[in-house]
Amino acid sequence: MLTAILIMALGAVVLGAALGFASIKFKTEGNPLVEKIEAILPQTQCGQCGFAGCKPYAEAIAAGEADINRCPPGGQEGVAKLADLLGREITPLDAEEKPKQLAIIDEHTCIGCTLCIQACPVDAIVGAAKQMHTVVSALCTGCELCVKPCPVECIRMEVIGESLETWKWRYPIFEIKRAS
Repeated sequence: MLTAILIMALGAVVLGAALGFASIKFKTEGNPLVEKIEAILPQTQCGQCGFAGCKPYAEAIAAGEADINRCPPGGQEGVAKLADLLGREITPLDAEEKPKQLAIIDEHTCIGCTLCIQACPVDAIVGAAKQMHTVVSALCTGCELCVKPCPVECIRMEVIGESLETWKWRYPIFEIKRAS
């Protein structure tokens, strides 16, 4: 019995040492510029920029493969922040800037098909198959990706009005920097 425990302990030590060596040997570091660009992007993961999400778009910007003006949810304010970070000229937004929106599901029309849940990139829609679904408003980014797959058209986008919770300074000069 003691021999089996010692063999198991020795095996655990050897495997732990191998994993420790591998983590040092194969360590990869992300591009800090990509992380800074991604922090500026709105994290809607909507694909309106032509990329699968905010991280691939940030990587393309850092590599010089994409313009900084392709993010409608980030708006002109996002373009200005990216231009400031990268030392580039501020260019007009490549698409129409949209106000902040929230998906609303009509509970009486929803058939519980789960197509909206599958389309949501941030898991803001909850529900079960053949049951009514609902949107977690705190998680919804307003990307509109859930609207198109709905077979009964029970999802609508509603513009979020300005309140103390949703209002923000329009000009970067007034922006308050938060300690990270």
